[in-house]
Order: sequence, then C-alpha cells, then structure tokens
Amino acid sequence: MLTITQLQYIVAVHRTGHFGKAAAECAVSQPTLSTQVAKAEEVLGVVLFDRRSRPVQCTAPGTRLVALAVEVLTAHERLLAAAAGAERLSGSFALGIIPTLAPYVLPWFLGPFAEQHPQLELTILERTTESIVDEIKARRMDAGLLATPLGEPGFQSRVLFYDPFYVYARPGSPLLAEGDVSVADLERDALWLLEDGHCFRNQMVHLCGLRHRGVMDNVRFEAGSFETLRALIDQSGGYTLVPESFARTLPAPVRLARVRPFRDPVPTREVSLIASRSHWKTEILDALAAALRALAPRSLPRTPERGEVIPIHF
Repeated sequence: MLTITQLQYIVAVHRTGHFGKAAAECAVSQPTLSTQVAKAEEVLGVVLFDRRSRPVQCTAPGTRLVALAVEVLTAHERLLAAAAGAERLSGSFALGIIPTLAPYVLPWFLGPFAEQHPQLELTILERTTESIVDEIKARRMDAGLLATPLGEPGFQSRVLFYDPFYVYARPGSPLLAEGDVSVADLERDALWLLEDGHCFRNQMVHLCGLRHRGVMDNVRFEAGSFETLRALIDQSGGYTLVPESFARTLPAPVRLARVRPFRDPVPTREVSLIASRSHWKTEILDALAAALRALAPRSLPRTPERGEVIPIHF
C-alpha cells in the first residue's frame, strides 16, 4: 500500500527534477527518499521516473500517476484542514507580490489582516510575475498579487482594483505643459524603464510601441524601482509612467509639479489575486481579496471606468 509520505517524495522529485534536491526539500537523506520512491514503483508496478535524464523526467505512465498523486495530496491537506474544524482562518499561506505593488499595497492591508487572523501563518514573497506564476504551478506558492490578465490557463483570478497610469516628468518638460497627456504625446526615446523582468516594463513597452533606445545616447539604464526612476528624471530629464498606487504616495507639491494624468481612455492596469484553479484554500483567498478590496484607497477604482486595461506580455 502506498503511503502519504511516499506520494510526497514522488511529487517532490517531479517538482525539482532531482532526487537530491527532492530529499533536501523533504528533509530526508537521498538514499531514504530513493528507496521509498522505488518501493512505491514496486507497489504500482510502474517505473515513474527516467533516472538517466537530466533533470529527472517522468515516464509516460508516470506523468499520469504523478498528477493523480498531486490530487491525493491535495485531498489529504483538505481533510486535515476540515478535521481541525477551526472557525478562524488557520494554517500556512504563501503570497507572492510583484515589486511594483509590494511597497504600496502591503502597508494598506497587512497589519489589519494579520491582526484579524492571528492563527494564519502568512508568508509574503516579493517576486516578478513570471516567478510567481512558476511558483504557483510548482505548488510552492499559494497565490499571487499582480497585474492581470495573464493569459495563462489553469488559473483563477479575483479582480481587486484598477490602477490608472500617469506621466512623471521633470518640471519644464513639454509633457507637463498641459493639464493632461495623450499616449500620442509620448516621446519614445525619452522614456526611462524599469529593468527587464518587471511586468510594468512590459506594459509600458506594449502601450508605447517601444523599441527602446534610452534617454542618453551613450547610457542604457534600467531601474529596479519607481523611486530610482524618479531620482534620475529629476536630475537628468526624460519621463516615466507611474501607477496611481505609487503617485498617491508623492507629496502634494511634487505631484502637482511633476505628474500629469492621461486623457480618455486612461491606460490602466488591472490588479488581481491569482491562484491555481485547483487550489483549495478558498476561504483564505476570499478573505484576502475582501480585505484588499476594502482597504485599498478610494483613488483606486474598483471598476475599469474609462480606462484601457493593458495586458501583460512576458
């Protein structure tokens, strides 16, 4: 008879593609894990893994059986959670959040949410969109807070709010001459971008139709945060695009002097809580989504209004 532990070892090997890494993840020695996987294969009468491949790959029959093993482990976790019978949210939950949201969104809800659910062990991981998607697929992360739509099959999405874009430029820039800006007014070669890997960068490239050269002919610089971009623009000129979630943190005189809204339709990013369609911690997902919607500032619309939602392209 197969044991839950053997199934956990099998899924770990599939996820890591390596017996040694799987053993480390499961906190056992490699010989112990290898022996248990071999015993499981003997019970099933099937070789689950091609041990000659690097990384280790499932055999054809192993692929189907490993998928079923994941379902069994998920059902086992649900059974344990139901047996606990706690009225409050409890257990562990790993939430990924993209860097262009983390500094602005976490202060709104993290303290009140943690205080309201003291039995929930919440782990916050700041990652890129691509990393969050990969971690959720590998079952190492429960959910992600990022810009949508993803265009990824197998995911569920809870839309939280919409984040309009603005132009940030140094005083004296032609973009600041009027009360608002059109996308057609944007100078392609004067735009400062976040570094590659940020979904916000991808949104800007998509919006502006960029083949980016750079603000200075002999300098190519890609920043890791909006604050760095802001400092560069204040010193060297050019402009960038920032979301309302960041713009609202600026002092009022700075926002008045350096920030301009877009004319209709306003480019906007949709921010959602995503998880695998097979994810079963729905109570926690619902509680997180409700808290984020309730605590988000009023300046972030809950419907797209006049905005044009900008899709993500990896």
